[in-house]
Amino acid sequence: MDWLNQFEVGILHSLYETLQCAFLDKVMPVITSLGDAGIFWIVLAVVLLFFKKTRRAGISMAFSLIFGLILCNLTLKPLVGRIRPYDFDPTLQSLMLVEGEHDFSFPSGHTIASIEAAFALWFNTKKWGTLAVVLAFVIAFSRLYLLVHYPTDVLASVILGILIAFLACLLANWLIKKTKIPCAD
Repeated sequence: MDWLNQFEVGILHSLYETLQCAFLDKVMPVITSLGDAGIFWIVLAVVLLFFKKTRRAGISMAFSLIFGLILCNLTLKPLVGRIRPYDFDPTLQSLMLVEGEHDFSFPSGHTIASIEAAFALWFNTKKWGTLAVVLAFVIAFSRLYLLVHYPTDVLASVILGILIAFLACLLANWLIKKTKIPCAD
């Protein structure tokens, strides 16, 4: 695993040298905070639950977030136990714009929560879902820009997040049909 970490730290250094600028240094910590503990996405899902027209999306997002929490934070992070890039290469610590995390690196919790919630919304409504997906990808990129995740952490989280969203939408649709929860079609 050290060879992979070394390779990906090289990518992070290249990314930093290529893209680092004052504007992104100010914007990326704000963007990444939208993924903190999935709170933004949780609040959005709860709000969507209140309206018949958006309830299906809210249920789908809620299922996505729950599945992602179980799979990512409670299962994969401790199972894989990948150290953070700045712990592997301490030279990254002096470049960081945010405080380091205290859990494992793989997968990216910010990314998986953002991607799964955004795609659950997108699968239900393309108009608002498209905006959410764009935001989710910017949050995912911020994790690399801020040097807190390896590229494969983020890539795997994107893939898992889309898969989780798809499965959550199937479950939500089944539940809505089975229990006759009032939702717009």
